[in-house]
Amino acid sequence: MTDRPNDQRSQLEALYAEMEPESLTPLWEVLHALVPREPDSSAVTHRWRYHNARAYLLRAGDLISAEQAERRVLILENPGLKGSSSATSSLYAGLQMILPGEVAPCHRHSQCALRFVMEGEGAFTAVDGEKAIMRPFDLVLTPGGQWHDHGNPTSSPMIWLDGLDIPTVRHFDAGFAEKWQEPAFPETAPPGDTLARYGHNMRPMRGGVADRRPAHQPLFHYPYAEWRAALGNMAATAEIDPHLGHALEFINPADGGSIMPTVSAHVRLIPQGFETRARRSTDGSIYVVVEGGGTALIDGKPLDLAERDIFIVPSWKTVQFAASRPLVLFGFSDKTCQQKLHLFKEELL
Repeated sequence: MTDRPNDQRSQLEALYAEMEPESLTPLWEVLHALVPREPDSSAVTHRWRYHNARAYLLRAGDLISAEQAERRVLILENPGLKGSSSATSSLYAGLQMILPGEVAPCHRHSQCALRFVMEGEGAFTAVDGEKAIMRPFDLVLTPGGQWHDHGNPTSSPMIWLDGLDIPTVRHFDAGFAEKWQEPAFPETAPPGDTLARYGHNMRPMRGGVADRRPAHQPLFHYPYAEWRAALGNMAATAEIDPHLGHALEFINPADGGSIMPTVSAHVRLIPQGFETRARRSTDGSIYVVVEGGGTALIDGKPLDLAERDIFIVPSWKTVQFAASRPLVLFGFSDKTCQQKLHLFKEELL
């Protein structure tokens, strides 16, 4: 007697083989993966020790110039996303260095980028001709489509964390890039001009003269001295959130929304001895330990945290933080993009 299940399988396989030249495939074989019951990211939890990555970056600095490389960066590639140049499924991260006297030449691209300063003081990022003088743990943006270059007139290396929406733009096949004809864009305003105009919950009144900065994205520098003071003041007076600790989100002063259309960023302060409750969310996040130390418990697995460590919390993985010393974290994710698409979800456990 014919074994019907096996006979069905063989007939299906024969059908698939016949369809393949027509680029037709059966949904029923892959439906469970295409429409999962819950997120199952290929990204994995991972931590990079800053001092290890720094050593490799300095060695690269002996071998290739910023001009040759255009951007001298070591990609922080998630072990679960090999070959993708991605830290999470939607975001890229890398450590960039410019040495004394170097200029990373001017260009612009579709991708939105943030720079979170890890080391050094006095180098700059220029955006459309205005310099942001960079200090440790400053956040500097280079929004999509805006000319930007970097320079280091100091005597010490300058290193920062790059965060870009490269995988998101790649998904849409929507990437463009262009180089400026000179290494640096012509100066259009003195350093700090935009911060003075937009960095204090105020903005220039609209008159007959058009504003120099794009109306939808005016601010691009969020100094550590200011955000750290705000976080400390909040912690001194506000009730602590049991799942987040004390947390503040960076905003675009034009609309009160996220800093860039595809990237959200925030900072947290977790007091010494405090342990947050478990939480998970659909936005895979990239974190930097700014101050202190402690432990991240990610899906039940402990990860010890030291200053300047960089680590990943993948989508829909539970996370808890415990601070052995007052713990300050900077984090960024694709939360705003998910919210616009009505995809974002979180669960407080």
